[in-house]
Amino acid sequence: MRSVFTLLFLYLQLTVSAQKPLAPVLQEARPETVGMSAERLQRLDRVVQQYIDEGKQAGVAVLIARHGKIVHHKAYGYDNLAQKTPLRRDAIFRIASQTKAITSMGVLILLEEGKLLLDDPVSKYIPAFKSTPVLDKFNEKDTSFTTVPARREITIRHLLTHTSGIGYPQIGSKEANAIYAKYSIPSGIGTPNANLAEAVDRLAKLPLLSQPGERWIYSLSIDVLGRLIEVVSGQSLDAFLRARLFEPLGMNDTFFYLPASKHNRLTTLYTEDADKKTIPYPARNGQSADYPKQAGGFYSGGAGLSSTLLDYAIFLQMVMNGGTYNGKRILSPTTIRMALSNQIGDLNVGTGKFGLGFALTTEKGAARMPISEGSFDWGGYFGTTYWGDPKEGVVALIYTQKVPNSFGDLTDKFKVLVYQAIGE
Repeated sequence: MRSVFTLLFLYLQLTVSAQKPLAPVLQEARPETVGMSAERLQRLDRVVQQYIDEGKQAGVAVLIARHGKIVHHKAYGYDNLAQKTPLRRDAIFRIASQTKAITSMGVLILLEEGKLLLDDPVSKYIPAFKSTPVLDKFNEKDTSFTTVPARREITIRHLLTHTSGIGYPQIGSKEANAIYAKYSIPSGIGTPNANLAEAVDRLAKLPLLSQPGERWIYSLSIDVLGRLIEVVSGQSLDAFLRARLFEPLGMNDTFFYLPASKHNRLTTLYTEDADKKTIPYPARNGQSADYPKQAGGFYSGGAGLSSTLLDYAIFLQMVMNGGTYNGKRILSPTTIRMALSNQIGDLNVGTGKFGLGFALTTEKGAARMPISEGSFDWGGYFGTTYWGDPKEGVVALIYTQKVPNSFGDLTDKFKVLVYQAIGE
């Protein structure tokens, strides 16, 4: 009798397992198969093409997926305006701060392996952060400053949520811009020969802009996490991310520094002149727009990667799937749930909150735009934006390569145009 019951139990287990839906793997399909309208998506084509025709953008690429089905994956306009080279949908873009979510997931991989805890002090792994002071007074004339002691140490959770008190060079506050320039703190872009360990140790000696945990300040925190990954894993950030994320997920076009065989797919970077005309981006402060083609050893966890629409959509779909993709489990569903939960309490990021690596849409944000409450998102400095909407099953990305950009309203129009195509 026992053998009969055992066989029955195993049969039931197999039956339940067989009925369990598999996590989606991105595949192209007609919009109607996932409750979207091909006809209404043509509105997106018309709007984007208008921005190109009017010279507001050189090229634009988009990818929209729902329930794991890619329903719209197109490139519009030009990769190179002067040569009239069409933009390819597999073009490689400088994704800058979209690197942050990838590095953050790398930290969570180490968390799941028991190699760290989120509330560990950073100084446990990077001793230079043991006594980081906090800015008290700053003199604009000579960039001198005074400091006060920090009331608590920076934790890994502070870094993941941009509540560490660290700032950003070049794009941060006037205090951060001046102090970080004075002490040669790299932004993470176009500094291939810098040394990450040395840069992070220098940063640790400079004053925080606020007491840890008390303000949300967009920051180099994720670059510090990149160094922390190196210390804990014993690998370079590049090697760790390649082994633990890019190769398992099949993200074959994501790199800190592009191999020569992929140089021809790097998009041209643009800016605009005083009349808002789109023009090629010039070299600035010794930084070339072609920095991804350089050979380097500085791996910026906050801004260094270049990638494609499809590669990053795969990463987002892994998150949407609860940490798994194409049979490879990267993180557990419980860790993904935590990453997509508010981690900053009563602090705010605009109308939203912040999790572990992502901004989160709140009820207030969902009332302003059609994106659902609980969606996660971020973007990159050069004009790339993404989000994932677990409620609607949507992953969407829109990529340009232009900074600054007076016509950034296209991003919000894109969000509206994605959701107006949903019929059920």
